[in-house]
Amino acid sequence: MMEFSESRPIYMQVADYCFTCIMTHRWAPGERMPSVRELAVGLSVNTHTVLKALDFLRDLGVVEPRRGLGFFLTEDAPERVMQAKREEFFATVLPDIFERMDVLGITPEEIAEAYRKRK
Repeated sequence: MMEFSESRPIYMQVADYCFTCIMTHRWAPGERMPSVRELAVGLSVNTHTVLKALDFLRDLGVVEPRRGLGFFLTEDAPERVMQAKREEFFATVLPDIFERMDVLGITPEEIAEAYRKRK
């Protein structure tokens, strides 16, 4: 059972679960995904919520429906997921970081130095 956050739509959290399964190689490119019902039961969500998440993934080109067979990952699903997560990072996470940097008076050079030291 998933722990859902109130700050993000549940269908997006289901999509994130799918992203994780793809990026951790639990689901392989070209492979059939669990059925809508299996996902709904496993995640304790409504089947309509799973369908909305799968529509989102289809629009990204991550999954493709096959009539009578279910949903399958596209061959380039991992690359598409990585691109989607990068775009999300640049659109949502990075602006918040920049705002905090401005408030705290942190320079890009300080961030670069901290990044180099972490390795």
